[in-house]
Amino acid sequence: MIHTLVEKQRAFFETDQTKDINFRRLALLKLRTGIKKHESEILEALKKDLCKAEFESYMTEIGMVLDEIRFALNHMESWAKKKYVWTPISQFPSVSFVMSEPYGVTLIMAPWNYPFQLCLSPLIGALAAGNTAVLKPSELAPATSEIIAKLIKNCFEEEYVAVVEGDADVSKRILEERFDYIFFTGGVSIGRIVMQAAAKHLTPVSLELGGKSPCIIDRTADLKVAARRLMFGKIVNAGQTCVAPDYIFVHEAVRDAFVQEMKKTIAEFLGEDPLKNENYPKIINARHFNRIIGYLTGEEILAGGEYDAKTLKIAPTLLNQSSPSAPVMKEEIFGPILPVISYTSIQEVIRYIRKNEKPLALYLFTTNKKLEEKVLGQVSFGGGCINDTIIHVASPYMGFGGVGNSGMGAYHGKLSFETFSHKKSIVKKANFLDIPMRYHPYTKQKYNLVRKFLK
Repeated sequence: MIHTLVEKQRAFFETDQTKDINFRRLALLKLRTGIKKHESEILEALKKDLCKAEFESYMTEIGMVLDEIRFALNHMESWAKKKYVWTPISQFPSVSFVMSEPYGVTLIMAPWNYPFQLCLSPLIGALAAGNTAVLKPSELAPATSEIIAKLIKNCFEEEYVAVVEGDADVSKRILEERFDYIFFTGGVSIGRIVMQAAAKHLTPVSLELGGKSPCIIDRTADLKVAARRLMFGKIVNAGQTCVAPDYIFVHEAVRDAFVQEMKKTIAEFLGEDPLKNENYPKIINARHFNRIIGYLTGEEILAGGEYDAKTLKIAPTLLNQSSPSAPVMKEEIFGPILPVISYTSIQEVIRYIRKNEKPLALYLFTTNKKLEEKVLGQVSFGGGCINDTIIHVASPYMGFGGVGNSGMGAYHGKLSFETFSHKKSIVKKANFLDIPMRYHPYTKQKYNLVRKFLK
């Protein structure tokens, strides 16, 4: 079945219909109309899978996808045009240009934490660039997977865009097929499996992974604003966000004051009992719930620590001075737990971050310009914010992606189009003049001329 689907898409791609810019535009318009038509069902599915409030679901899932579609519709025609570039004088008379062409049949494998947005956002780039696509939503968010399958089926024929649902065995069978591009979002361990499978066919990949994203609170930071913006980034989706702040380094001079601001912010956002807040999301399943609360063992809790196994909710929790060797500091938390560690020198913070795997995101709260430049210049990470958290992922004007262990490749906006496009470089030579210098026989005079041009 999967093999047949891939071959049907390959045959459809070979008709060249997807290369027509109007065909691509119509596809994105159909997708936008379909999303709006099924909006209430999408919201309901996200509530069922992750207990997301409608506001959060629209802000972080549906709204982001619609904004990406809007941006692509406004710019894709210019993205697809030939780009003329300078030609070396040694190649006179000629012109040079770069053409963007689609890879062909693409595979998009999505995670469960933002099951709608992280499945549909890459699709926008794939369609804008002129590809066909096979989507594999996460089986851990079954309600959202089901509505995505319904949405895509109502918008497109399967030889153009199709959804394959199923568990890990289905994913394994999909990866046995030959695709022209694979886009994967998820954990590092599965990312390695995807890359190994792609290597068999020399298929290019984008891997959007994760890691432990640090947050640094400098002594010059506005503590109240920092607490609000940091907790927003941490508790959205109950911390199940690849770019969520994973641990905090806070200057010892403001540590106690900052912790108090964090406690106030948690109560302000979620009330005195976050577990009873109907707008606060749950952990995706019991396995991840048990994994997260396991991080509390042996830790000193500054705030929170409550959890409910029936509802799979965990209160936002601050931990005091977690050891670098503790599991909570070794593994990506992917939940609402936040170790708070004091520091005296920014250089010790930089050394700690640099000796570990490169993070997907980094957040710095400071009004010290020199300190900002030091951190940005000395620490490698995927992307991040100064005086805020996570909002960098919501801009179509910038790419989003990891580096090193946190991923490879980037997307959003124009970079989504470029990710799913091959750049074909062309030199077009004129016939009215044929300079014989490059041809045999090679003489001393030709050699001297070549040295003048190529140096």
